[in-house]
Amino acid sequence: MVKKVNKSSNTTTTDKKTGAQLSGTVKESAQQIWLAGLGAFAKAQEEGGKVFEALVKEGTSIQRKTQAAAEEKISEATNRMATMATDISSKASGQWGKLEDIFEERVSKALNKLGVPSSKDIDVLIARIEELNRNVAKLSAKSASAPRAATNGAVKPAAKRATARKSA
Repeated sequence: MVKKVNKSSNTTTTDKKTGAQLSGTVKESAQQIWLAGLGAFAKAQEEGGKVFEALVKEGTSIQRKTQAAAEEKISEATNRMATMATDISSKASGQWGKLEDIFEERVSKALNKLGVPSSKDIDVLIARIEELNRNVAKLSAKSASAPRAATNGAVKPAAKRATARKSA
């Protein structure tokens, strides 16, 4: 502790003694303050390390809890988004199907007005052409066999006539 110095107004020797006492007292007080500061620093360092470790443990625990909660929320949000995306996709594909049907119908009407045959008309014409080809093939086969028979019988009488004329 700091000691109090009494002032006395005796002689200069007492002033010297008082000055020496005062200087010693100040040195002693400064030394005590210095030692108290070192003790406080050591205690704070010792306690600070313990407090720091406790804070690190608590922070780690809180981080784990918040990370688990965040992952749970992200999982829930992902599931919700996937469900919403599936719903929207199915609705959109239904709407696209309707839009596609409407578009095809309008294009078909416009082409029909311009006189362009539809694919059904072309399919009917192809079937008709194939039928006509079959009929032509049948007729060609019949006509090819008919002239041979007629040519074979006609050649002989004509040859006979030609030879009869020459002899006559």
